[in-house]
Amino acid sequence: MYRYNQMASSFTGYAVWSIIALILAIIGGVLAYFLFIKGNFKLSDNLKKLRNLLDFKVMLIEPILKVLYLISTIFIILMSFNLIAVNFLSFLLTLILGPVIIRIIYEGMLILVMIWKNTKNISENTSGSKTKSAKSNESEKN
Repeated sequence: MYRYNQMASSFTGYAVWSIIALILAIIGGVLAYFLFIKGNFKLSDNLKKLRNLLDFKVMLIEPILKVLYLISTIFIILMSFNLIAVNFLSFLLTLILGPVIIRIIYEGMLILVMIWKNTKNISENTSGSKTKSAKSNESEKN
């Protein structure tokens, strides 16, 4: 009825491929990091965008959060109409408080992104001023 040998051999094939895939992923990740992300090659604009994306200089979470906020708000509003038949008060509370609660949650998540952006800007500005002050100190010494 069941072919246990066939099931065991397919499981072995999956296990072997998983190990090979893990080894290839480790090698590919290390090579991509040192050759592409940390390498000093001249790149086209599209490859520079990809490098910034892979180096986490550009964050994807902000537009994703904005789209998820819109989707979840529309979903809550539409689902609140399902509550009219159950209870009119629950319909009104969901229709009014649902989007407000979702907005508060998503604003909390976006505040974390804004803190990251501001910290990044402060870091860039202070590192730029340090190099400028170091160059001006060197020129004053000469």
